[in-house]
Amino acid sequence: MIFKHGIDQAALVTQFTEASAKQGEAVRKAVHDATLKALQSRELTLANIRQVLGTVTKAASAGAAGSSLPAPDVEALLGKAFAGMDGALEQAVQASQRALQQMVDQGASLRETQLKKALADIEKMEDALFASVRKAAAGAGTTPTLPEGPWTPVLAKLQGQHTGTGARATAAVEQLMADTQKGLRDGRAMGLKASQAMLDSYATLVSGVLIGMSDALQKAPAPAAAKKTAKR
Repeated sequence: MIFKHGIDQAALVTQFTEASAKQGEAVRKAVHDATLKALQSRELTLANIRQVLGTVTKAASAGAAGSSLPAPDVEALLGKAFAGMDGALEQAVQASQRALQQMVDQGASLRETQLKKALADIEKMEDALFASVRKAAAGAGTTPTLPEGPWTPVLAKLQGQHTGTGARATAAVEQLMADTQKGLRDGRAMGLKASQAMLDSYATLVSGVLIGMSDALQKAPAPAAAKKTAKR
């Protein structure tokens, strides 16, 4: 197995290479799970997020190039791959918001240098997602079925579209700013020493929140099946 940034690249390449046109949802889930797992295994900094997204898009490119499917089907699978990364990144935004919310609730100010950067990084996550795809499109080789490169037509369709990551980031920033203003009005403030200790552990805190979110989803009970009453 070839691991890079916590991602089994060979498994992702195989997922694409062997996928049929009807397995788009399986591709989306595989990409989502691989991206999320990689994000959980490190401090959730923007630099680490970019590395993970870059690795995933490269694996998708290699798999797409080796696919025997016609171009429209390959493009559809890559669209599902993008959706998988978008879904994982949306969860990362949510984890970042929750971590920042904990700090704001305890009196930390978003005007602190480190928290200002954390807030700015949330807004940059969607850009990081598109940047990884643009880089893959620019560096990808062509194939007989995809002479422009596998990501180029997909990227053209994605341009101008809203992502779950972008929508979640906008909502998160607006909510955090509103809560900060409320905290200032209420006179809530944290001591400098306590504030700095929380700021220094921010990236680690976000990773822990992201892991907790995923564990909670996995442990959530499935909806109970409707009971059927047999006639006697």
